[in-house]
Amino acid sequence: MTHPFAARLEEVYQGARNRRGVALSERLQAIADTVRSEAPDFCAEVDLFVGRLESAKAGGSAPQIGEEMPLFTMPDQDGHFVSLQDLLSEGPVVLVFHRGHWCPYCRLNITAVAEVEDKLRPARVVGICAETQRYTRRMRKDADACFPILTDVGAGYALSLNLAIWVPPRMSRMIAAAGWDIPLYQGGSDWILPVPAVFVVDSEGLIVARHVDPDYRRRMEIADLLRGVHQLGDQPVLPVRRSQQVQERARLA
Repeated sequence: MTHPFAARLEEVYQGARNRRGVALSERLQAIADTVRSEAPDFCAEVDLFVGRLESAKAGGSAPQIGEEMPLFTMPDQDGHFVSLQDLLSEGPVVLVFHRGHWCPYCRLNITAVAEVEDKLRPARVVGICAETQRYTRRMRKDADACFPILTDVGAGYALSLNLAIWVPPRMSRMIAAAGWDIPLYQGGSDWILPVPAVFVVDSEGLIVARHVDPDYRRRMEIADLLRGVHQLGDQPVLPVRRSQQVQERARLA
Protein backbone atom coordinates (compact mmCIF):
# COMPACT_ATOMS: atom_id res chain seq x y z
CA MET A 1 0.00 0.00 0.00
CA THR A 2 1.33 3.45 -0.93
CA HIS A 3 2.01 5.74 2.01
CA PRO A 4 -0.35 8.79 1.97
CA PHE A 5 2.60 11.19 1.95
CA ALA A 6 4.20 9.41 -1.00
CA ALA A 7 0.86 9.34 -2.77
CA ARG A 8 0.46 13.08 -2.32
CA LEU A 9 3.96 13.73 -3.68
CA GLU A 10 3.14 11.52 -6.66
CA GLU A 11 0.16 13.75 -7.41
CA VAL A 12 2.29 16.90 -7.18
CA TYR A 13 5.04 15.30 -9.27
CA GLN A 14 2.60 14.49 -12.06
CA GLY A 15 1.34 18.06 -12.05
CA ALA A 16 4.88 19.46 -12.19
CA ARG A 17 5.85 17.00 -14.90
CA ASN A 18 3.07 18.27 -17.15
CA ARG A 19 4.39 21.85 -16.94
CA ARG A 20 6.74 21.48 -19.88
CA GLY A 21 8.51 24.66 -20.84
CA VAL A 22 8.58 25.89 -17.24
CA ALA A 23 12.02 26.19 -15.58
CA LEU A 24 13.04 23.03 -13.77
CA SER A 25 13.66 24.99 -10.55
CA GLU A 26 10.07 26.18 -10.60
CA ARG A 27 8.73 22.68 -11.14
CA LEU A 28 10.93 21.33 -8.34
CA GLN A 29 9.74 24.09 -6.03
CA ALA A 30 6.18 22.77 -6.28
CA ILE A 31 7.36 19.54 -4.67
CA ALA A 32 9.42 21.35 -2.02
CA ASP A 33 6.47 23.59 -1.13
CA THR A 34 4.21 20.57 -0.71
CA VAL A 35 6.68 18.84 1.60
CA ARG A 36 7.09 22.01 3.67
CA SER A 37 3.35 22.56 4.07
CA GLU A 38 2.14 18.98 4.49
CA ALA A 39 5.08 17.32 6.26
CA PRO A 40 6.74 20.08 8.34
CA ASP A 41 8.57 17.64 10.64
CA PHE A 42 10.06 15.81 7.67
CA CYS A 43 10.99 19.11 6.03
CA ALA A 44 12.64 20.40 9.20
CA GLU A 45 14.79 17.27 9.39
CA VAL A 46 15.72 17.64 5.73
CA ASP A 47 16.74 21.25 6.34
CA LEU A 48 19.03 20.15 9.19
CA PHE A 49 20.46 17.30 7.13
CA VAL A 50 21.12 19.50 4.11
CA GLY A 51 22.61 22.18 6.34
CA ARG A 52 25.15 19.71 7.70
CA LEU A 53 26.02 18.57 4.17
CA GLU A 54 26.50 22.16 3.03
CA SER A 55 28.71 22.92 6.04
CA ALA A 56 30.82 19.89 5.19
CA LYS A 57 30.96 20.96 1.52
CA ALA A 58 29.63 17.55 0.48
CA GLY A 59 30.45 16.91 -3.16
CA GLY A 60 32.76 19.92 -3.30
CA SER A 61 35.83 17.81 -3.99
CA ALA A 62 34.17 15.84 -6.79
CA PRO A 63 35.88 16.23 -10.20
CA GLN A 64 36.17 19.85 -11.33
CA ILE A 65 35.89 21.62 -14.68
CA GLY A 66 39.04 20.98 -16.70
CA GLU A 67 39.74 17.65 -15.01
CA GLU A 68 39.43 14.25 -16.61
CA MET A 69 36.28 12.34 -15.70
CA PRO A 70 37.33 9.01 -14.15
CA LEU A 71 36.39 6.02 -16.30
CA PHE A 72 33.74 3.49 -15.33
CA THR A 73 31.95 0.38 -16.54
CA MET A 74 28.42 -0.23 -15.23
CA PRO A 75 25.37 -2.28 -16.19
CA ASP A 76 22.44 -0.46 -17.76
CA GLN A 77 18.74 -1.08 -17.06
CA ASP A 78 18.84 -4.20 -19.25
CA GLY A 79 22.04 -5.61 -17.74
CA HIS A 80 24.31 -4.60 -20.63
CA PHE A 81 27.65 -3.17 -19.61
CA VAL A 82 28.34 0.43 -20.58
CA SER A 83 31.74 2.05 -20.26
CA LEU A 84 32.60 5.73 -20.29
CA GLN A 85 35.50 4.97 -22.60
CA ASP A 86 33.15 3.50 -25.22
CA LEU A 87 30.73 6.40 -24.83
CA LEU A 88 33.53 8.94 -25.33
CA SER A 89 34.65 7.18 -28.50
CA GLU A 90 31.35 8.32 -30.00
CA GLY A 91 31.45 11.92 -28.72
CA PRO A 92 30.73 14.02 -25.62
CA VAL A 93 28.73 12.66 -22.68
CA VAL A 94 26.35 14.08 -20.08
CA LEU A 95 26.37 12.18 -16.76
CA VAL A 96 23.36 12.72 -14.52
CA PHE A 97 23.70 11.34 -10.97
CA HIS A 98 20.41 10.93 -9.12
CA ARG A 99 19.18 9.30 -5.91
CA GLY A 100 16.67 6.89 -7.43
CA HIS A 101 13.21 6.21 -8.79
CA TRP A 102 11.59 6.85 -5.40
CA CYS A 103 12.71 10.49 -5.21
CA PRO A 104 10.20 12.87 -6.86
CA TYR A 105 12.90 15.50 -7.38
CA CYS A 106 15.07 12.97 -9.22
CA ARG A 107 12.18 11.73 -11.31
CA LEU A 108 11.39 15.28 -12.35
CA ASN A 109 15.06 15.95 -13.09
CA ILE A 110 15.44 12.86 -15.28
CA THR A 111 12.15 13.62 -17.02
CA ALA A 112 13.25 17.19 -17.77
CA VAL A 113 16.55 15.95 -19.23
CA ALA A 114 14.66 13.39 -21.33
CA GLU A 115 12.49 16.19 -22.71
CA VAL A 116 15.54 17.87 -24.28
CA GLU A 117 17.58 14.78 -25.11
CA ASP A 118 17.44 15.53 -28.84
CA LYS A 119 18.67 19.09 -28.23
CA LEU A 120 21.69 17.78 -26.32
CA ARG A 121 23.11 15.94 -29.31
CA PRO A 122 25.84 15.19 -30.24
CA ALA A 123 26.31 14.58 -26.51
CA ARG A 124 24.96 11.29 -25.20
CA VAL A 125 23.11 11.30 -21.89
CA VAL A 126 23.59 8.67 -19.19
CA GLY A 127 21.75 8.49 -15.88
CA ILE A 128 23.56 6.97 -12.89
CA CYS A 129 22.19 5.77 -9.55
CA ALA A 130 22.82 2.91 -7.12
CA GLU A 131 19.51 1.13 -7.73
CA THR A 132 19.18 -2.32 -9.26
CA GLN A 133 17.89 -2.88 -12.80
CA ARG A 134 14.33 -3.44 -11.62
CA TYR A 135 14.18 0.17 -10.50
CA THR A 136 16.35 1.76 -13.19
CA ARG A 137 13.99 0.26 -15.78
CA ARG A 138 11.08 1.79 -13.89
CA MET A 139 12.77 5.19 -13.79
CA ARG A 140 13.62 5.11 -17.48
CA LYS A 141 10.08 4.15 -18.47
CA ASP A 142 8.53 6.73 -16.15
CA ALA A 143 10.70 9.51 -17.60
CA ASP A 144 10.04 8.36 -21.17
CA ALA A 145 13.80 8.50 -21.64
CA CYS A 146 15.75 6.97 -24.50
CA PHE A 147 19.09 7.24 -22.72
CA PRO A 148 20.35 4.43 -20.46
CA ILE A 149 20.25 4.53 -16.67
CA LEU A 150 23.20 2.72 -15.13
CA THR A 151 23.49 0.92 -11.82
CA ASP A 152 26.39 2.17 -9.72
CA VAL A 153 26.67 -0.99 -7.60
CA GLY A 154 27.07 -0.11 -3.95
CA ALA A 155 27.47 3.54 -5.01
CA GLY A 156 31.10 2.59 -5.61
CA TYR A 157 31.71 5.05 -8.44
CA ALA A 158 30.02 7.90 -6.59
CA LEU A 159 32.14 7.11 -3.53
CA SER A 160 35.31 7.19 -5.64
CA LEU A 161 34.32 10.66 -6.84
CA ASN A 162 33.65 11.95 -3.30
CA LEU A 163 30.06 12.29 -4.44
CA ALA A 164 28.32 9.93 -2.01
CA ILE A 165 26.93 10.63 1.43
CA TRP A 166 25.79 8.44 4.32
CA VAL A 167 22.23 9.04 5.48
CA PRO A 168 22.17 9.20 9.31
CA PRO A 169 19.72 7.08 11.34
CA ARG A 170 17.14 9.79 12.11
CA MET A 171 16.89 10.85 8.46
CA SER A 172 16.85 7.26 7.20
CA ARG A 173 14.06 6.38 9.64
CA MET A 174 11.95 9.27 8.38
CA ILE A 175 12.55 8.26 4.74
CA ALA A 176 11.60 4.68 5.56
CA ALA A 177 8.50 5.86 7.44
CA ALA A 178 7.39 7.64 4.26
CA GLY A 179 7.42 4.26 2.52
CA TRP A 180 10.77 4.35 0.73
CA ASP A 181 13.15 1.40 1.29
CA ILE A 182 16.49 2.64 -0.04
CA PRO A 183 18.54 -0.48 0.88
CA LEU A 184 15.97 -2.67 -0.87
CA TYR A 185 16.07 -0.54 -4.02
CA GLN A 186 19.86 -0.73 -4.06
CA GLY A 187 20.04 -4.44 -3.31
CA GLY A 188 22.06 -3.95 -0.13
CA SER A 189 21.79 -2.86 3.48
CA ASP A 190 23.50 0.55 3.55
CA TRP A 191 21.92 3.99 3.51
CA ILE A 192 24.24 5.64 1.00
CA LEU A 193 23.05 8.13 -1.60
CA PRO A 194 24.85 10.21 -4.21
CA VAL A 195 24.88 13.97 -4.11
CA PRO A 196 22.79 14.79 -7.22
CA ALA A 197 25.14 16.04 -9.92
CA VAL A 198 25.58 16.65 -13.62
CA PHE A 199 28.86 16.51 -15.52
CA VAL A 200 29.23 17.52 -19.16
CA VAL A 201 32.28 15.69 -20.52
CA ASP A 202 33.85 16.43 -23.90
CA SER A 203 35.04 13.72 -26.28
CA GLU A 204 38.54 13.91 -24.77
CA GLY A 205 37.14 13.01 -21.36
CA LEU A 206 37.50 16.50 -19.87
CA ILE A 207 34.75 18.10 -17.79
CA VAL A 208 33.48 21.30 -19.43
CA ALA A 209 30.51 21.97 -17.14
CA ARG A 210 29.32 20.61 -13.82
CA HIS A 211 26.61 21.07 -11.23
CA VAL A 212 26.99 19.53 -7.77
CA ASP A 213 24.67 20.58 -4.94
CA PRO A 214 24.27 18.86 -1.54
CA ASP A 215 20.71 20.19 -1.42
CA TYR A 216 18.93 17.57 -3.52
CA ARG A 217 15.99 19.93 -3.97
CA ARG A 218 18.11 22.02 -6.36
CA ARG A 219 19.24 20.73 -9.74
CA MET A 220 21.05 22.03 -12.80
CA GLU A 221 18.71 24.17 -14.86
CA ILE A 222 18.03 22.68 -18.27
CA ALA A 223 19.03 25.96 -19.94
CA ASP A 224 22.42 25.74 -18.19
CA LEU A 225 22.81 22.12 -19.27
CA LEU A 226 22.08 23.05 -22.88
CA ARG A 227 24.63 25.89 -22.70
CA GLY A 228 27.20 23.50 -21.24
CA VAL A 229 26.76 21.09 -24.12
CA HIS A 230 26.61 23.74 -26.82
CA GLN A 231 29.85 25.35 -25.63
CA LEU A 232 31.66 22.17 -26.65
CA GLY A 233 31.92 23.57 -30.16
CA ASP A 234 33.11 26.99 -29.02
CA GLN A 235 36.42 26.50 -27.27
CA PRO A 236 38.51 23.73 -25.74
CA VAL A 237 38.81 23.31 -21.98
CA LEU A 238 42.47 23.03 -21.01
CA PRO A 239 43.22 20.06 -18.78
CA VAL A 240 44.21 20.77 -15.19
CA ARG A 241 47.55 19.32 -14.16
CA ARG A 242 47.29 16.45 -11.73
CA SER A 243 49.24 18.38 -9.07
CA GLN A 244 46.71 21.20 -9.36
CA GLN A 245 43.87 18.71 -8.99
CA VAL A 246 45.35 17.33 -5.79
CA GLN A 247 45.85 20.82 -4.34
CA GLU A 248 42.35 21.95 -5.23
CA ARG A 249 40.70 18.85 -3.80
CA ALA A 250 42.74 19.23 -0.61
CA ARG A 251 41.55 22.84 -0.33
CA LEU A 252 37.91 21.83 -0.73
CA ALA A 253 38.08 18.80 1.57
